[in-house]
Amino acid sequence: MSANPQAINGWTPVKGKLKKGYGIASGQARHSPYPQGSILLQTPHFLQRGLDIRCFYPGTLNISIAPLAFRMTNPRWRFDNIEWHEGLSETFLFSQCRLLSGRDTVEGLIYYPHPDTKPDHFHDNSTLEILAPFLGNLEEGAEVFLWLLSQEIEIS
Repeated sequence: MSANPQAINGWTPVKGKLKKGYGIASGQARHSPYPQGSILLQTPHFLQRGLDIRCFYPGTLNISIAPLAFRMTNPRWRFDNIEWHEGLSETFLFSQCRLLSGRDTVEGLIYYPHPDTKPDHFHDNSTLEILAPFLGNLEEGAEVFLWLLSQEIEIS
């Protein structure tokens, strides 16, 4: 894959590497304020608004596409002011994606808590958080391939 991938049928291929996340989404962080994980707490709020993420593992895969960066331009789903925890209101953007790891290709979602409303645990603009089905024993540094919808997310 080149540094400037070309979109094919609306899908842009991007190569990335799995990196360690904070463990907040899955609840695996040692001192998480959400021991069951933030994704499980947010899921009913997304479902009420028409997005069912229950088919995905309740945590995120953090994939670095560095030196490339991304920008959400026209996400398929946007939910403003979701109060998913007492006193915490966030905006969330989602875009469809496909993920190839090993021999498995799965449908997933880019999960993007908007940085203007996210209180902490920020990622840089070269790290995508992906919701996907459980994929087994992926290790930090594993190479993965993503296909992103070029009309929803810009890669540069």
